Amino acid sequence: MILGALVGLGVSVDELIEELKSLKVDPFEIVIDKIVEQGMSGVRAKVVLHEHHHHHHQDHGHHHGRHLSAILKLIDESELPAPVKESASLVFRRIGEAEAAIHGIDIEKIHFHEVGAMDSIVDIVGCCLALYKLGVDSVSIRNLPQGHGTIECAHGTYPNPAPATLRILERFPVQEVDEPFELVTPTGAALISSWRTADVPALGSRAVRAAYSFGHRKLNDRPNLLRATLYEASEDVTTDECFVLECNLDDTTPELVGCLFDQLLEAGALDVFTTPVFMKKQRQGILLTVLCIPSARKKMLDLIFRESTTFGIRERLEKRTILERSFESVETPYGKVRIKMGRRNDEIITASPEIEDCRKCAEESGVPVKKVYDVALSIFTKE
Repeated sequence: MILGALVGLGVSVDELIEELKSLKVDPFEIVIDKIVEQGMSGVRAKVVLHEHHHHHHQDHGHHHGRHLSAILKLIDESELPAPVKESASLVFRRIGEAEAAIHGIDIEKIHFHEVGAMDSIVDIVGCCLALYKLGVDSVSIRNLPQGHGTIECAHGTYPNPAPATLRILERFPVQEVDEPFELVTPTGAALISSWRTADVPALGSRAVRAAYSFGHRKLNDRPNLLRATLYEASEDVTTDECFVLECNLDDTTPELVGCLFDQLLEAGALDVFTTPVFMKKQRQGILLTVLCIPSARKKMLDLIFRESTTFGIRERLEKRTILERSFESVETPYGKVRIKMGRRNDEIITASPEIEDCRKCAEESGVPVKKVYDVALSIFTKE
């Protein structure tokens, strides 16, 4: 269903098949049927294998699936782009780790049954390749549906969702639905959880295309379909959202706050600042404020709790308007200096030389930093 949805968004099936041929698997094709179901038009995708020799097929397909190392080797030896190899390998490792944890055995002893079959390998790697070909920067999924009852698989009868799916989706938001079917497979769970970067598209994004991909079975109360929507981020991304995290510290040594300050910036905070404040009984304290992008919130919270004495952190989501930033280098008599520019409505509103570059050039040339700064700026302005 994921493969069908990505093809529906405009990935060429012929190109996919052509590039996936560098995987050493049996000859195959990806069949995309255009269908209308429950009044919705969409596609249904499947991978069809053409086995050459019956005995050869016996060796591979029906044996017991494959071991993880064999699958990873298959991916590694292909001619696919490196990011595709990486994401596909990650998906197989996720499934392997989940299975190993459930069965209580070493990951290399895991036989991939359904997933290790040739068609599944083509399917999973195909999904990673299709996503890569779409060239998206962010994947958002709010939650995944979760059915109930029991399901049948290679090992017998299992509770629904399958133990591996549940394991892969630990800490992932789910929505309980009244369907006694497997709504998310371990494969789907591994693909989606390793791709997901946000729960909703960025503020100001515009939907440019949607695709509907159907599954093979009928559900009771809902269409069995997956919708994928392609969004375009707005050109002038000046209104942005950021988290503001704050806490008051009055029993942490200032040097430790200094350490935390640097760690937060290294971990990707947009900005960190401290304000001297007076607390209960006029005790001198420090107000720590951290700005971060929404997806970095958890990491920041973990760091603050781990490295400070606070028992609670206040947080709020705020809108901020920022200039579009870009860099340009100028050649000065003292060396190369990068200039940071801020644009609004395509007009450069502010430009300032990077102080680190100025410092390096100043040290090497034996002139004051201020001089390099002024020269770089005037060269930039003349250009």
